Parts: sequence; C-alpha cells; structure tokens
Amino acid sequence: MKREAITVRDLSYTYSDGTRALEDVNMAVYEGERVAIVGPNGAGKTTFLLHLNGILRGSDGEVEVFGKCVDKAKREDIIREVGIVFQDPDDQLFMPTLFDDLAFGPMNLGLKEEEVRERVKKALLALRLSGYENRCPHHLSYGEKKKAALAAVMSMEPEVLVLDEPTANLDPRSRAELVGIVKDLNERDGITIVIATHDVNAVPELADRVYVLNKKIIAEGTSQKIFSDFELLKENNLEVPEVFKLFEVLRCFGYNCEELPLSIDEAIEHLTRTVEVNGGHIHLHIHEHTHEEVNKLRSKYGHH
Repeated sequence: MKREAITVRDLSYTYSDGTRALEDVNMAVYEGERVAIVGPNGAGKTTFLLHLNGILRGSDGEVEVFGKCVDKAKREDIIREVGIVFQDPDDQLFMPTLFDDLAFGPMNLGLKEEEVRERVKKALLALRLSGYENRCPHHLSYGEKKKAALAAVMSMEPEVLVLDEPTANLDPRSRAELVGIVKDLNERDGITIVIATHDVNAVPELADRVYVLNKKIIAEGTSQKIFSDFELLKENNLEVPEVFKLFEVLRCFGYNCEELPLSIDEAIEHLTRTVEVNGGHIHLHIHEHTHEEVNKLRSKYGHH
C-alpha cells in the first residue's frame, strides 16, 4: 500500500477577526495520487492549501507531510517536499529574468551553482519554456506567467505539488496545455498533485479523487460519485462538467448510459463502445416522456 504524502487531522483555522475558515478538516492524500478540492467561494480552499507547507498554521489539529509534522519540521525540509503554486502568478514572479526566478528557490536551499543551473534547465524544459531564460517575467503573457510560476516551484523538485486554481483566467489553448503539463508531471515523474479549483471540467482529467470542502469536508469520492450527487452539488453551489450535461440530454433521447461520462476521453470511449455493440450505429429517438425529461433537465440546471 502506498504511503500517505499528506495527512490532515482535525485541522481548524480562525482568522484574526474571528471568522472561522476551517473546521475539523480531515484528509489523506497518497503518494502519486491526484486529488481535487472543490467548494463554493469562501469555502476555505486557499486557506487550507496554505497549511500544507506551513505558510499558515492551524489553531487546532495537525498536518503531516510524509509522516513529518509541518509545525515541528524545519521550514526548508517542508518546502523541499511541498511546492505551492498560487492562483496569481505575479505573487511568485519578482526577479528581473525568468532564470533568476527559477534559480531563487534552489539557491536558497544552498545548492551549488551547477546544480541550480541544471534544475532551472530541467524545469524550463518540463514547462515548455526553454529559451525564455532571459525574458522579463512581467512581459510574458498570462498563460506564460502561469507556466513560469509552476516552473519556479518545480525547480525546487517537490514531491507534492499544490495548485490553487491552476486554470483560472486562461484561454482555451493555454488551459489545455497546462492541464497536459500537470498530467505529465504526475504520470511521468510520479509527483503527487493536490488541486483546488472551480473548473469542474478539468477535475475528471486531473483528479483520481475529489473532496468537497465548505469549511469542513462535506463529501469525498471519485469524480463520478461527487458529480452524480445533484443535491450535494446544489447545496454547495457547484456545477457538473459540460460533457456530463450533454449525456444527460442524450439519455432523454433514448441513449442507454447508466454511468455518465465526465470528460471528452470518457465520452469518446463510451460512444465507441456503444457504436461497436449496436452494429455501427447510435439510436436516438423521441418517446412519450422525452419532452418532460428535457424540461426537467432545463429546470435542474436553471435553463429556461
């Protein structure tokens, strides 16, 4: 059995003004796993992430990284193992050149110059930014800045990568590229991934398990389990992926599908299997309850 990379026990946090941000949060993330944290605005997702490498310290409870208590471990030991990428890349890019930004962390770990240069080169390659070494970070596009901030964290070679809203404000091409990069880091390099996101369409692509956080943990399970629980989603102001909605519509027209696909890849796989079973065709039709079911679906998602 894989060891626990992140262990959170009874974590609570209260802001200085008395606002309760987290209440008795418990979570386990296993080595090499991909976990998404979803929840409404103000649910405490960012606050929670900042506890994972000791930027914030809980008023109660504890966080462990590979068995080491974050509150008791040396700061440099934790940041070697857990790298956090903030939602706004400008919070992490502050040096004159991209090389300097990527070299900053490794240099502060006391690594030799040759090792620092090797790490910077490796991170630039992984994030598809080779040739950008001498560029000024603030002159990069927003999508490039997102990749640069991730590269700056990857130059530290963490075992756990924590991402706060990684796809926020990205155009479709930049979003697809970043999703692909994060998947590669997990599948190729074995890096454990923890993501907080509102981008429900990215969750099935980027996560093996999902936690719903609303100050406390409301639910946990696979993407299929979480997104199939409409009452849970409604209570926490969460949407379902667009692909899921499409197959709900198809089901109204007679498409046989017990477990609805959540991603493009799952949709292709399901449609291919259906076509093969049905002699090369997909049969849709309007039956006596089709319009009633479609209207229920419209009402369910607030479309009139």
